[in-house]
Amino acid sequence: MTRPLLEVDDLHKHFDVRSSRFSRKSKQVRAVDGVSFTMTEGETLGLVGESGCGKSTLARTVLFLEAPTSGEIRFQGQTLSEPDLTQLRRGAQMIFQDPYSSLPPRMQVSKIINDPLLIHHVVPEDEMEDRVNALLVAVGLSPDLGSALPHELSGGQRQRVGIARALAVEPSLVVADEAVSSLDVSVQAQILNLLKELQEERGLAYLFISHDLGVVKYMSHRIAVMYLGEIVELAFTHDLHERALHPYTRALMSAVPSIHRRGGTRIHLEGEPPDPSEPPSGCTFHPRCPMAQPICRVKKPELDEWLPGRVAACHFALSTTDDLPPKIEAEP
Repeated sequence: MTRPLLEVDDLHKHFDVRSSRFSRKSKQVRAVDGVSFTMTEGETLGLVGESGCGKSTLARTVLFLEAPTSGEIRFQGQTLSEPDLTQLRRGAQMIFQDPYSSLPPRMQVSKIINDPLLIHHVVPEDEMEDRVNALLVAVGLSPDLGSALPHELSGGQRQRVGIARALAVEPSLVVADEAVSSLDVSVQAQILNLLKELQEERGLAYLFISHDLGVVKYMSHRIAVMYLGEIVELAFTHDLHERALHPYTRALMSAVPSIHRRGGTRIHLEGEPPDPSEPPSGCTFHPRCPMAQPICRVKKPELDEWLPGRVAACHFALSTTDDLPPKIEAEP
């Protein structure tokens, strides 16, 4: 059995924000609220959910770009703490969403890629130029572009530079936070295929974050679905697409166009996601859930295994709307 590469246990990240610009009172936003999952070497775990559900905050917290409020993160079997993150910085890297703002605008491409090699002493100084050129070739760029500045490159080329920078220290885990969402569709396909090729060649594990279920399906071995700072379902990709257990996942899936599901019913969710500083009681999804019952208001569901390898946080994960009484009335 492949050993765990990354283990996240009951992770929380809360932010204190002022209730208004002129107020001294603050409220606590629960951006990540008790998330647990495990990743193995060479695996891609997709992370999906609506904007604002906490995907990017989770990614940044896992890499200690944001200090966790509580919880435990173990990387390659060792528990991480903020004072000593050398192992994490060398073993895990990030590809950012925006290739236009994630690269230093006045730094040449070769220097951008060279910096991690210097910081982490990856290769001797006399081998650095060859290593930079090899990384450029690995991501599909000519070594001649090493003297270029970011503004001289296209969006796809910039993202390739970002990938080369992430690979420079030979990580085992790469976090891709909406890494293709700002690119043209044709360029997206090229970058996704490049990421797959690099994974096969180097044995990389990806935490792949996206709001696009089609992209996540193509890239991922397993998929975790987030809602209001929590993972509400986690399953192997094929199983999730064959039969989603959580009603929120079903709603997301019903919105994806598919020639195999023509005539299928679109599940429309009522209202907007709740304020993460004032989450609903019980199941946080119950105000929008078409299957909600009285128990959902008062009892928070655990993330339990309902089928082999299938976990979901729902009291009625194996049920459908036809199995249950009509949705409970909204609270006055």
